[in-house]
Amino acid sequence: MKTVFALLLALVASAAAFTGTPLQLTRSSPAAVRSNARSTLVMRERACDLLGKTANRKARVVTFSHKRIHKVQQVNLQWKRFYSDDLGRQVRLRLSTKGIKTVNKYGSIDAAAKKFGVNLGKF
Repeated sequence: MKTVFALLLALVASAAAFTGTPLQLTRSSPAAVRSNARSTLVMRERACDLLGKTANRKARVVTFSHKRIHKVQQVNLQWKRFYSDDLGRQVRLRLSTKGIKTVNKYGSIDAAAKKFGVNLGKF
């Protein structure tokens, strides 16, 4: 019984060694929280914010021996800043190159967002 208990204790101690120190969930000063109110580390879908274009998952590569291999064709996304007259500030969007051309065609980001039903207040 004593050996089983010692083995269990050693197992728990070794597992605790891999977990590391626990993360601090609160910051030391409230000023640090206010300065970084909007987090920049957010996982986002690889999609155009204006048009909603996503990756083509049905693409295939045909090799010389005529094997067909599936591949993913990603959307050509670019970070772009536009000035919104309605909001009176800059908006930073992740647009496809086709989306950038669409904004240029409509003349402003406000007109393009109205056409495609995008709320620029989120950006």
